[in-house]
Amino acid sequence: MHTHRLWLRIACAAMMAAPFLAKADNGAPLQAAKRGLAQFAEHQQALRPGSAPVDFPLDITDVSDLKQATVSNGFQVYTIDPQELQVRGDLPAMAKPTGEWRFVVSVRGKPVGLATVQKVNGRYETVAFGGAVLAKDVDAAMAHHGNSARSNLRFIRVYQARSDFLEVNRAKFAPLHSARESLLMKKAGDQLLDGADLLTPLRAAVKANIEAFR
Repeated sequence: MHTHRLWLRIACAAMMAAPFLAKADNGAPLQAAKRGLAQFAEHQQALRPGSAPVDFPLDITDVSDLKQATVSNGFQVYTIDPQELQVRGDLPAMAKPTGEWRFVVSVRGKPVGLATVQKVNGRYETVAFGGAVLAKDVDAAMAHHGNSARSNLRFIRVYQARSDFLEVNRAKFAPLHSARESLLMKKAGDQLLDGADLLTPLRAAVKANIEAFR
């Protein structure tokens, strides 16, 4: 078994509500992320102390860095049905929760990856670690566009377009790294886009990716 998958299996074994949630609202998903990180850190430090392998799921240089790892901002993942995208024009109204949560994992204040939390047999569990690029991208966008409670933000992933966005105030969208790459956008920086401006490139990307796998 690939070592990356083995680590994740071991770790797992041992809006329009508020999309980015205040501490009081995180509840069970947050506790699952903290529990999963503690189990993952304990196992990795016992299994392979020293320098982190090149394919390690978190962006750290030494496994001992996990002693300083913490879980911070969390968000529920929303998505848009590809068929609905082709016939409707209101992106915020189309976004639906997937039931998956992601939490930023940080070391000494620096984002190093994400903990993915899902319900397993009725209980929230951490099922994977990874996504260092996305963690840094989201953390920076949250700091720039979010309010103090992060309650004005939603994370939207259009799977068939391989594109992630941060929706701000149910009106504007900050394209994240994957969207800028997939939709061939110039570096957006702090620019926010209207949903209407994203419809054409999203529809084209969805159509091309679906046809590529037929």
